[in-house]
Amino acid sequence: MDILVLGGTRFFGIHMVTKLLSSGHHVTLATRGQTKDNFGDRVERVIIERSSPQSLSTMLKGKYFDVVCDNICYCSNDVKYLFEAVNFGRYVMTSSLSAYPQLKQNLMESDFDPLKHPLKWCSSTDFTYDEIKRQAESATFQVYSQTPSVAVRFPFVVGEDDYTKRLYFFVEHVVKRIPMNINNLNERMAFIRSDEAGRFLAWIAEQKFTGSFNGCSSGNMSLKEIIDYIERKTQTKSIISLAGETAPFNGVTEYSPNTEKVEGLGFKFSLLEDWIYELLDKYIFVAQK
Repeated sequence: MDILVLGGTRFFGIHMVTKLLSSGHHVTLATRGQTKDNFGDRVERVIIERSSPQSLSTMLKGKYFDVVCDNICYCSNDVKYLFEAVNFGRYVMTSSLSAYPQLKQNLMESDFDPLKHPLKWCSSTDFTYDEIKRQAESATFQVYSQTPSVAVRFPFVVGEDDYTKRLYFFVEHVVKRIPMNINNLNERMAFIRSDEAGRFLAWIAEQKFTGSFNGCSSGNMSLKEIIDYIERKTQTKSIISLAGETAPFNGVTEYSPNTEKVEGLGFKFSLLEDWIYELLDKYIFVAQK
């Protein structure tokens, strides 16, 4: 298939493109040209400005793609600009669990229905992150329902290549005994590893089903459990203080996404406990250098 990827030059986007290429697909990367990639002549490249309908139309005019994988869609205007400028047959949007109005245990896809959410055309700065993600999904499924589409709702994506360093924050602060301000130590959270997120998106691109789907490793974990492990491995005591540096996941309440819907269609997610400790060990090695 001919697949256009928006946002494929870092983090889980790299893993997605790698998997698509290994499966024999022809991939075109659409980026602003600011981040280099290592795909060489295995991909085509176009330079675009994602938020400009004129740029999208000019650079992709006359091209047809079987699938568009969109990792950088943040609002309903992004959806509109893409659908009205590019000719394609299927759409895969990377959404977020933030689209859910309320996080909770056993979070089901039906807990947020983009078909019922009031649509507002907006830019990425018009509302909070959770609302612009809801608007992006709403625009996709309400206005462009003629195109088969999928919205993938991820929790926190982590990995050795995580440029946000959100999980690494806790390792570094424990190892270096930097005070942390954490207000949700015991809230159990979900994660997915970056390479698995990429493989999942590549798999989704090859399917025919539509709708919104949770994508997440099985199981969840509290920050206290993570910090306790780091302390045991490093024989170092963390410093948790209101005067400390604000932790990345502050304010997040306990939740656990249900993935039975997509697993029933054939994709099996890993167990969180099978990889999280190995990742923490790698972070510890880096922090102790």
